This record gives sequence, structure tokens and C-alpha cells, in this order.
Amino acid sequence: MKQGFLLLSLLFLLSAVVGFAADDEFLLEEDPFAEPAPASIGDPLEPVNRGFFWFNDKLYVYLFKPVARGLRVIPEPARVSASNFFSNLGTPVRVANNLLQLKFTNTGSELARLLVNSTFGLAGLFDPASSWGLEKKNEDLGQTFGHYGAGPGFYLVLPLFGPSSLRDGIGRIGDYFIDPLPHALKQEEMLGLRALDKENALSLDKDTYDGIRKHEIDPYLFVRDAYAQHRAAKVKE
Repeated sequence: MKQGFLLLSLLFLLSAVVGFAADDEFLLEEDPFAEPAPASIGDPLEPVNRGFFWFNDKLYVYLFKPVARGLRVIPEPARVSASNFFSNLGTPVRVANNLLQLKFTNTGSELARLLVNSTFGLAGLFDPASSWGLEKKNEDLGQTFGHYGAGPGFYLVLPLFGPSSLRDGIGRIGDYFIDPLPHALKQEEMLGLRALDKENALSLDKDTYDGIRKHEIDPYLFVRDAYAQHRAAKVKE
């Protein structure tokens, strides 16, 4: 039973492949008459990456999207509250990376958000901090590496986790050790929590990835270049 739950939780993590869909900044307008732009990130592993992209795509279509649509029977305000709760849990990673980048104002803002939302926001279910001018300052270790001059390296498509790069993949590992939550919970509990977070986020998304699959000639190239440009913009912030 325990092994079966662990496997299911691992599979649920695939919804991260479309986690970017909830972020409108990730999606770029394309001019259909423009000359094809050169790749914005090196992709020496393209055949392997395409294989993982296909794998992730099929699991999205046949497993994760149907589960997310099933969650839509839950009223949207309740799902938004769940999203707020998970965002509040992610505060330590954001605080650590803002601090590592010497963004002291942002660090203070994140700490203030944690205090306000954990109390007045009922353990993070609500986000009064945003209405008080304390906006979330998203930073991760991949962005921290980029802040200090590290390039993205080559493009990677991670099975279950989706688009990434060498720099961001290493950063993802580092963020795992920064985050106190994985060290406070059992592995299967942590995986289940992450799975629920991603499926909930997918239920709130307006089928962005479905639009990419439908309208783009080569969704792989679109996602690759959109990811690279999005991450470059985040590093510059």
C-alpha cells in the first residue's frame, strides 16, 4: 500500500510540466509572418528531450488533466484558498533566495507576508498581505545562480517535472534542501502534498497548455523557447 501510494504520488508530480501555464508571463506572443528566431537556449540533448516531452505530454492528456478537471467540481474560491495555502508554505525558499541575492527589502516583504497570511489569513488560506501592498517576491535557486552570472546551460526536459535547464535543474535540487517542509514530513506525505498542489494549480488554469498543443506547429519548440525567455526575464528582475 505504501509503495503504491508513493508511485501514485510520483506520477502526480508530472502536473509540474504545465505548472508554467498558470503564469501568463511564460507565454509569448508570436508573429506568424516573422522569420524563425534562433533557439534561445542550447539543446544538444534534443532527441532525448523530445522523448521526455512526449512522455510528459501523454501523461498530461490521459491522467493529470482529467484529474484536474475533476477537481473543478470544488468551488473555485476553495481551490484559490488551497493555492494560497501552498504558496504560504513555499515562503522559506523565497526568503532564502531573496536573502542570497541581497534583496533585503524583498526578504522583509516575504517575512511580513508570512506573518500576515499565517495569522490574519488563517494559516495562509487567504492572502490579505497582497491587498496591503505586500506582493509575493518569487525567487528560486536557479534565479539566484543567474543573478550572480551563471548562464542557463543547456535545455533539459525532466520526466515528471517538465521544462528546465542545467542551472535550474541543479537549483531545484538545492531548493529541496533549503525548504524545511521535506525534512519535517515523511517522503510519501511530501509527495502527496506536492501532487495536490500541482493538480489544484492545474484545475485553476484556463487550459493554456491545451491551446499550445492545438495551435502550435511544434509545441516542443514553443515551450522550450518560451521557458528560456521567461527564465531569462525572471533573472533580470
